[in-house]
Amino acid sequence: MTRTVNTKRTSGNIVPQLCAHFLGWQCRLRQYAIRHAGGQPTSGMRPSVLVSGKELGQITVLIIKRDPKNITMQFRHMVKRTHDPADRYDAVLQTLAAAYYQKPLEFSDEMTALFGPDSEFVKTLLKAGRCTLAFEQYNQTYRVPCKVRNLRERSAAYQATYWHNSLFNPVMPSGVQVLAFRPDWRHAQVEPPIT
Repeated sequence: MTRTVNTKRTSGNIVPQLCAHFLGWQCRLRQYAIRHAGGQPTSGMRPSVLVSGKELGQITVLIIKRDPKNITMQFRHMVKRTHDPADRYDAVLQTLAAAYYQKPLEFSDEMTALFGPDSEFVKTLLKAGRCTLAFEQYNQTYRVPCKVRNLRERSAAYQATYWHNSLFNPVMPSGVQVLAFRPDWRHAQVEPPIT
């Protein structure tokens, strides 16, 4: 069901009700995964990707703070501090299990995903320029049309994504690519509807 969403003002920005609902849902899923599932991504964090109605597969997306500079520096420090993957893993779980996901509106609605070098998936997405991310978990679904763009390595969102993933993946290959997915909330679908 496509909804025309109302908006509400927060911190000087207009935030669609559907966007706020989605970010709250994402934060709850991630908080639960960190606290009860060792940080393993759940189905609600791994949307199916559709281009022109054709499903390409699933990807794991991140939600990034609107101002990720401080947490990115913290993640980078955790990675550089030790070569022991278990120590890194414990450190990131402690950080994320605390208050990290407590305030959904501190997060940007532009999601990111990291891919290996020379990924055909990336080439397909960039050629199309847009896709739909289909999320589903706990009888809640979202179909979110998105514009897709490639992030430059120097960008704050690229760095936040790279260092976050480095904490969970001790063998990060060189030449990874990070894509950003900018939602079009006016054409997003949600089920059950927001009341």
